[in-house]
Amino acid sequence: MTTRPLLRPFDLGAVRVDDASVFARTRDELLHLARVYPVDRLLAVFRRNAGLDTRGAAAPGNWEDFGHPNEAAWSEGDYPGREHAQTANLLRGHYAGHFLSMLALSAAGEHDPALRAKVDEFVAGLGEVQAALAATGRYSHPGFLAAYGEWQFSRLEDSAPYGEIWAPYYTCHKIMAGLLDAYELTANAQALAIATAMGHWVHHRLSRLDFERRQRMWSLYIAGEFGGMNETLARLSAAADEPLFLATAAFFDQENVLEAGAARTDILTDMHANQHLPQLIGYMEQYERTGDRRYLDAVVGIWDQIVPGRVYAHGGTGESELWGPPETVAGDVGHRNAETCASYNLLKLARKLFGHTRDPRYMDYYERTVLNHILGSRRAAGSTAHTRDVSPEVTYMFPVHPGALREYDNVGTCCGGTGLENHVKYQDTIYFQEPDGLYVNLPFDSALDWEEAGLRVRLRSDYPLGEHLALRFEARDGTEPAATERTIHLRVPSWVNGKPELRLNGSPTGVDAVPGEYAALTRVWRPGDELRLDTPAALRAEPMLDDPRQCALFLGPTLLLARSELTTPLSFPLAGRLLSDGGRIERTATELLDELARDGTVELDGVVFEPCWSGQDTKYHMYVRSHESAIAFGGNENDLPAVAIEILGEPAPSGWYTSAPRVRLHGRVDAPDAESGDRLHLELRIGEGDWTPYTEPVAIASEGVHRIEARVTDAAGRIGTADREISIDTAPPASRATVKELGLSWEITLHAADEVSGVERIQWEGPGTFWGTFQEAFVRAIGDEPQVIEYAATDRAGNEEPRRRLVIPGKDGSR
Repeated sequence: MTTRPLLRPFDLGAVRVDDASVFARTRDELLHLARVYPVDRLLAVFRRNAGLDTRGAAAPGNWEDFGHPNEAAWSEGDYPGREHAQTANLLRGHYAGHFLSMLALSAAGEHDPALRAKVDEFVAGLGEVQAALAATGRYSHPGFLAAYGEWQFSRLEDSAPYGEIWAPYYTCHKIMAGLLDAYELTANAQALAIATAMGHWVHHRLSRLDFERRQRMWSLYIAGEFGGMNETLARLSAAADEPLFLATAAFFDQENVLEAGAARTDILTDMHANQHLPQLIGYMEQYERTGDRRYLDAVVGIWDQIVPGRVYAHGGTGESELWGPPETVAGDVGHRNAETCASYNLLKLARKLFGHTRDPRYMDYYERTVLNHILGSRRAAGSTAHTRDVSPEVTYMFPVHPGALREYDNVGTCCGGTGLENHVKYQDTIYFQEPDGLYVNLPFDSALDWEEAGLRVRLRSDYPLGEHLALRFEARDGTEPAATERTIHLRVPSWVNGKPELRLNGSPTGVDAVPGEYAALTRVWRPGDELRLDTPAALRAEPMLDDPRQCALFLGPTLLLARSELTTPLSFPLAGRLLSDGGRIERTATELLDELARDGTVELDGVVFEPCWSGQDTKYHMYVRSHESAIAFGGNENDLPAVAIEILGEPAPSGWYTSAPRVRLHGRVDAPDAESGDRLHLELRIGEGDWTPYTEPVAIASEGVHRIEARVTDAAGRIGTADREISIDTAPPASRATVKELGLSWEITLHAADEVSGVERIQWEGPGTFWGTFQEAFVRAIGDEPQVIEYAATDRAGNEEPRRRLVIPGKDGSR
């Protein structure tokens, strides 16, 4: 029994995001990449694995590279074992799958025959590879298609860990998803044939395994990550009209996830976010194909454990790719927050859930995240003619810690792959439809060809800098509009300030327009009709769930990032400017929107803020800490004595003190009947320590973040207080290297730890490299002569350790 969504999206080619929209910038950059990047480079890793001519093409690089020169395309049974196998780049093929999806999405959205031809070329190349692999007779089934041997799949079945293998079904999913997109979006029949053969190969492998073995496989950290294999197989079952593939999709059911989600039992803490998010999309596909309510209940239950309790202000989730504890946001801020892949999948999940429930909360999340995280994940400036021809220029992590910096590029990584797709499909969720109505979900400047109604719909909003939304209905060329009543369901964004009015052709409609809900109006819509909604914005502070002192600032839908080199929390005067509900700053937004449109930034209380969607290269704070003046005299109400805290010593540019500071107290009394200030009694307390009398400046030698409290008592016994927070880290981090012999090369991984401010980066250089930041393990081939690798770590306070040396022996073993 199938369960159809209540709402369905329009074809990509039926909707066009305006060229003047903020989204057009990143769309056009990725369309450029789609048009200029050679298909031969994407096929190179596949051709090398199949023994075909690579036509001199280089691999894309990074994770998507050729692998170790001595690695063979081992079958499921002839892998020599990790002690003897020289391997590298074991995820290769995944990025090419994403690229095929991007080409298909772009061809459909742009009605571009050149892009369609490129899809055909790519698919034909994959078909040649699949045939060449089958001709060897070495693999378990002729449908096998990969850029490495089949051995990773057999090793997974024996519970091989991440490190020996790297998520083989994840890569399989990306290739199959690209092929299905090519079939569904460009009608490429060969793509369906290749994907169908792969589906039979997957069924052949997994049908041999018992339930417990499959469950053990999917529970393995990263090694068992299978992306959206269940989603792809469910789609394939419909596309190929093959029920067997729906049974194969169920082989990927992870029972502990399904049971916990349906029971609303939280098991997410320390789970790999993007290992499990794609399977939830698959559960939605399985729900649609089978009608089994368990799948939907599980997805809704898990969604509610993620949003909003594990989501940062821009919609991202996770620290170092893992989920933290429930209802914990401030407590889960680290140095590698918000993997962009996770937001890509949460958006796909949100649109699925909305299509089945019509619940506007899913569109609230969608709007926030696609604007702030996804649009902001693509570099806006600084791309050279060379880099824009070879790189998506997108983020992996979109960090949220103080003094964060987006690092773009990511050729060949997982987020580089999803980033290829993110920016060429902005139109896919703006409008949904049902038999007698239209849902306008996102206020993006766009045009819709509403064929069923015989109308074109133009949406104008100047989003995200405007304060009105207008839908204008026009006739389609050569089509008479249908004389049928239809309902327009217009989402009123949750960020709208106050109670706006909905007007039709200039007159009030009498329909309530409630922020965060859909306003509905039914009539026979005719060319010339205009539906207008005022969307007044506000500057508002949104506190973190688990630390109300830390707030994100929004201007309408736009998350504002404070530009600052500090790596300590940035204080910002929010107190005293909040309305009684604690949610809004008492300042109108129109002038700020004008300033943002004119300058690209706004200035508030001396702090420059940029929009999160800017795609800039500046250091920023996503959250500011609500704190009034910490240095000026405090506690001076009702003629109380006052005390001020002075820190002797200058902090580093990071905001941390990298040498031990001293604290000096100043007392003052302003009461007209007060006795001399000489009789003031000053006391000091650091952290949870005892109050001690203050007589002279006090050195603070202990490391960490400290709360300093001061109080003053006058002769009449009246008490004034003050407090402030300082961060001290005087010692550099400690780094170390671990090495793994790979036969003719060494794999080197650099580690660093800092218990106080945390590690900012590890840098290294060796022969042929420069002193730069490299986060991943790297491989150095053994040469004739020893090689010297120098490395050092820097913490977030700015302390850098002395350079360390690692010597790689030459071929004769000399060091």
